[in-house]
Formats: sequence, structure tokens, C-alpha cells
Amino acid sequence: MAISYNKLWKLLVDKKMSKADLRRAAGIAPNTMTKLRRDEEVTLTVLNKICTALNANIGDVMDLIPEEEKR
Repeated sequence: MAISYNKLWKLLVDKKMSKADLRRAAGIAPNTMTKLRRDEEVTLTVLNKICTALNANIGDVMDLIPEEEKR
């Protein structure tokens, strides 16, 4: 399964927040933001911080995509 954070980026646009705003609000490290931008795995702790900062559920910020669809 692959991960997509496209929902997160759309949510930030809707909330008129930048990625830097999210990083500060959620208290996450710059290297974690890099992982998010690259659609790489991050910990549930990080996802929880993001969801709390945005008042969202985990399904509002990410999707799991079967490998077949990714190709």
C-alpha cells in the first residue's frame, strides 16, 4: 500500500494555512514535513498532532492507495 497526503494539502488550502503554519501549529519537525511532501510514512503520533491542529480525522488528511492503482 502507498500513502497519499493529497487530502492534507487540500485541507490546508481550505483553511488558508501554509505548510509552515501547519508545522508550527502541530509542533512537528522540518524533516517530518519533508516525509509528508514525499508521501512517505510518518508515525501515528505525528498524524495525531496534525489532526489535532486541524481539528480533523485521520481520513481527512491521508489515503492508503493499493499498489496497483499507484502504477
